Amino acid sequence: MGLGLVFAFRLRPADSPERDPAAVQLVARPERAPGPSERQAMFARGMANNRVQCQLCFLSCVIPEGQRGLCRVRENRDGRLYSLVYGLLAATMLAPIEKDGMQHALPGTNVLAIATAGCNFRCRQCHNWHITQRGPEDVRARAFTPQEVVDFALRARARTITGTINEPTVFFEFLYDVAVLAREQGLRMQVHTNGAIAEAPLRALLRRMDQAVVDLKGFCPAVYREYFGGCLDSVLRTLTIIREEGAWLEITNLIIPTVNDCMDQIRAMSEWIREHLGPDVPLHFTRFHPEYRLTHLPATPIATLEEAHAVAREAGINFVTIGNVPGHRYNSTFCPGTGERLIHRVHFTVVYNKVADGRSPFSGQPVPGIWD
Repeated sequence: MGLGLVFAFRLRPADSPERDPAAVQLVARPERAPGPSERQAMFARGMANNRVQCQLCFLSCVIPEGQRGLCRVRENRDGRLYSLVYGLLAATMLAPIEKDGMQHALPGTNVLAIATAGCNFRCRQCHNWHITQRGPEDVRARAFTPQEVVDFALRARARTITGTINEPTVFFEFLYDVAVLAREQGLRMQVHTNGAIAEAPLRALLRRMDQAVVDLKGFCPAVYREYFGGCLDSVLRTLTIIREEGAWLEITNLIIPTVNDCMDQIRAMSEWIREHLGPDVPLHFTRFHPEYRLTHLPATPIATLEEAHAVAREAGINFVTIGNVPGHRYNSTFCPGTGERLIHRVHFTVVYNKVADGRSPFSGQPVPGIWD
């Protein structure tokens, strides 16, 4: 998953070589016996000649018998599609919710982040490529049941469980089952996604999710294809569906020099957000640091982030922040009516939160979010 904060709950297995995995059309199956972390996949249909079509994301991979989809973790076995990462977690981490790109939902609380191998994008800047661009057999992982994940969160006093780090769409079945148990036991569920999930699984998942962070990686279809291996239209559709379904939504935009730092496109993106999603959806611009296949590019200039912030505010977005610049003034959230600081953040730490009963104490206007 393209991770909007480049924060990345970074995980490199100790036995993983430094290699740049090539993008593939389909992934051949290694010879091995079925294991407990394999589960028949949801959202798939059989086709002629023992092929199967995965209907989970925008790719709609048609997969011959014995091969995998582009995500590397969904495999055709005898005309049936299987998830190879059910509960096979390559990363777990307790972290501030702000580290996962969420700022208006239970600020200052912790989330339990979970991830598997695999991703349906090929982001050139991926901070976690060591797990996202590999299959499950190439990543050190541990098997969990859904209840074990929930118990882990409860013991750690996390308020929320989030699918993040890689693209959570690719471990849909496990995330869904975790969500059912988590909400029964008083926990919130969050997903941090590239937004390329298909409509039917998205709506099914949102019935179990409280909130979502979507990485909107730019506003140019060609850039989406070339640099991220994604489809802008599918992400925009996902954003509108999340709003329709009533889950709380926040958006991150990682600004990469020479790739998606055109202010005209940032203005167009901000105007689209205001028109189609509303002015109160928080928009977080985050700083790129050289990584993976884009090590030749410089870090995002702070002046570029500040210009993007000004452009978004001028376009009518009420809550705009800057991330990956610890200590910057715009780490914080400000009252759109008076300009007073509402939530003082230093990087991922909340110093204070003055939002009271969902309103600004300075202007009295609503500050949408999840506050208790």
